[in-house]
Amino acid sequence: MKLRKLALRTRIFVAMILLVLFASMLISAVAIYQYKEQNEDYHKGRLERKEGSIQTHLKRFLNGKQNTWEIKTENIPLIFKEEVYNIADIHKLQINLYDLDGGLLISSKAGLQNTNAKKCLAANIMNAISNKIEFNSASETAEHRYVDITIENGETFQSSYTYIADKRSKPIAILNIPYLEKDNFLTKELLEFLERIGFAFILILLTAIVFAFLLSKYITKSLKTISDKMYTTRLEKRNEKIQIDGTSQEISSLVNSYNSMIDELEDSVVQLAKSEREQAWREMAKQVAHEIKNPLTPMRLTVQNFQRKFNPNDDNIYAKVDEYSKTIIQQIDTMSAIASAFSNFAKMPAQQNETLNIVQIVKLALDIFNEDYIVFTSNAESIIAKLDRTQLIRVVTNLVKNGIQAIPDYKTPQIIVNVSEHQDNVIISIADNGSGIVKENKEKIYEPKFTTKTSGMGLGLGMVKNIIETYKGSISFVSEQNRGTTFKVTLPKGL
Repeated sequence: MKLRKLALRTRIFVAMILLVLFASMLISAVAIYQYKEQNEDYHKGRLERKEGSIQTHLKRFLNGKQNTWEIKTENIPLIFKEEVYNIADIHKLQINLYDLDGGLLISSKAGLQNTNAKKCLAANIMNAISNKIEFNSASETAEHRYVDITIENGETFQSSYTYIADKRSKPIAILNIPYLEKDNFLTKELLEFLERIGFAFILILLTAIVFAFLLSKYITKSLKTISDKMYTTRLEKRNEKIQIDGTSQEISSLVNSYNSMIDELEDSVVQLAKSEREQAWREMAKQVAHEIKNPLTPMRLTVQNFQRKFNPNDDNIYAKVDEYSKTIIQQIDTMSAIASAFSNFAKMPAQQNETLNIVQIVKLALDIFNEDYIVFTSNAESIIAKLDRTQLIRVVTNLVKNGIQAIPDYKTPQIIVNVSEHQDNVIISIADNGSGIVKENKEKIYEPKFTTKTSGMGLGLGMVKNIIETYKGSISFVSEQNRGTTFKVTLPKGL
């Protein structure tokens, strides 16, 4: 079975057991390597110490009162004739003394002088002794020294060669000490160590098995909780967030991602509910508009009849009444158009694009306001665009009305309306010095039914935004608390 097909819990369990086994083998390998290093250092140091002790013993006897012979190479066999056996017995090592040409002078091994074996030193050994200088850690001196290492029948032999000097430090002989590395004691210690560490590894392995089982169960339990929560997540109900304490960073990250998804889902639900509310308000708007439109036609007929029959004595009164009547008729038509558009909010706008002078139409829209604090400015006398007259008036009047209502009583009101053009766009800005829009209301300002006023149905800005977006335009605002708000409408000229 491939590892990737195994369950996560099984993979965690297997991975931890393999990790413990790998660590155990690695520690064992390091221990064996360390033993070999220590073993080599031990035998090297022991040979150096033995060599130093034997050299000291030989020099003391050589320079002592008991020696009556002249100290020179030819007399070495006579000087150490008996003493070489005592020194070898004391130090438990074989001692061989050679002359400076490599010929055997005397040996503590009986009968070696009568054999040809090792009777003369090889040329490579002689060259190594004369050319190689080593630091003896036992005597803490640098000296001519050479160690020959050979392995026979699985046993390691070391053979050291150094000079024996007289009182004037002149070499008179070569000291050779054969040394057999006996590892029985160290090997026994290694086996005992490996046995102890083996028991420790078994205990660790058993502990790791239990720990791996519990850990894998703990991790998969958290994942199982997340999986169950995700399986029961539904759009049509309120979903609970996952609350898991004391988890790892990865599990916490997964939980946070799920909880963020729940928040986004809640936002989607809110948007869906808002859309449903908008639909309900559209239906209500149709009914309200129907009721509003009923008195408009009689009002228009009455005003027209009044215009025809009115005959004052003042010669100028007719012009005044005519202008007044035209204005009233125009506003009645505007109200009728607004009511029609309101009733068709769900399918707005029923556009009738006309080639308009935007500057003139905005001025006309401002005529219904008698407030002298409304200031109109424009960077051109004529800005031509293709838009619906009624809907443009509606946009301007709604924004101006909102600006007026946003100014508190204790302030001197000011509304500045500006019309400009930029490339292929018409830009209309309406700025007031009102209370501003608080931060928590900025995201809801265009929602149908949302209003901060005590009167009105909160449909104005929602419909304004709807009209503007149908022309592929945009609306934005900048608001500062207690300083005022500026709405900016950008509409393509459409020419």
